[in-house]
Amino acid sequence: MIMTTPQAERSVVAMHMSDGIINAPVSMLFGVIAFGALAYCVWRTRVDLDEKAVPLAGLVAAFVFAVQMINFPILPGVSGHLLGGALAAILVGPYTGALCIAIVLVVQALLFADGGVTALGANITNMALLSTFVGYLVALAGYRLCGRSPSVRQLGAVSFVAAWCGTVAAATGFVIEYAIGGAATQSLATIAGYLWGTHALIGIGEGLITAITVMAVARVRPDLVHLLHPSARRDDERMGAPA
Repeated sequence: MIMTTPQAERSVVAMHMSDGIINAPVSMLFGVIAFGALAYCVWRTRVDLDEKAVPLAGLVAAFVFAVQMINFPILPGVSGHLLGGALAAILVGPYTGALCIAIVLVVQALLFADGGVTALGANITNMALLSTFVGYLVALAGYRLCGRSPSVRQLGAVSFVAAWCGTVAAATGFVIEYAIGGAATQSLATIAGYLWGTHALIGIGEGLITAITVMAVARVRPDLVHLLHPSARRDDERMGAPA
């Protein structure tokens, strides 16, 4: 998410889209996409969730919700906060992770007016799906490069890159949705340049938070890091990573 504070006026240019940034047909389209994808994630979590993963998923959702309340400065008048997709995917897997982020987004939209209700499908698509799955695919690729037995520092580096890529992917989703049905007055070039530029910087903060958190968990309880599980290797094979 981006927050801008030009002079004394405070406004929000949000990765959390507000109502009216994209038109109704496109909002509905991405609502259907988000609903279908989350339904598939629910079906897949029946395989991934076990007695350890269930409480950890709850903790991940609570952690992401809490950390999203903390903004870090990016540029003068611009700040960002954690998206959490890559972090959730690395700790509890991409399907459970996507559900965790989606729950956070629903609560924020309905209870805190952070993101429009009509734009909820687009926000879930960008932050719960694109950010999570792109981050996880990058993490899987990095895991392979580390020889499947990474040190804690290597795991931190992989987590940093995965989180950065997931953040830029979420911004790209916003740009695509705006290109299809943008209802605001700014040009596509202006929106794209601003979002990609700022989220490339926000991704650095996202990467640092993700890396520090994953490293802390890996040092104490590596068995709780999904990326280190045998199930991650099955994900690797299913998602078609090259041998």
